[in-house]
Amino acid sequence: MTRPTISGISPFFIVADVPAALSFYRDMLGFEVTFRGPTPEDEFFGIVRRDGAMIMVKALGAISDGKEVIVEPLPNYNRKPVFSWDAYLEVPDPDALAAEFASRGVLFSAPITDRDDG
Repeated sequence: MTRPTISGISPFFIVADVPAALSFYRDMLGFEVTFRGPTPEDEFFGIVRRDGAMIMVKALGAISDGKEVIVEPLPNYNRKPVFSWDAYLEVPDPDALAAEFASRGVLFSAPITDRDDG
């Protein structure tokens, strides 16, 4: 029997502000916004794509005492510093991609380095 193909996996990030996150991915990282919604008045979900990568973002609310409370993003490194990344994008030339991002004005939290964890 032929094994079914899995063609990719897409991270789903919790963000505080979906419109701002989509603008950042588009303007600073060169992604295309392929979905935002569900409506312009209530935009709590979005999808961006670049080449073979797709990233989804969402703003979450939880109900507490009958009121909606915003769920704040909590990156892995805030939970445990040893977990320094939340997603991994494989690129043939990370230095060229970092240079592109820098040319768009992206500020890096640390310089790009070769590491043994990816």
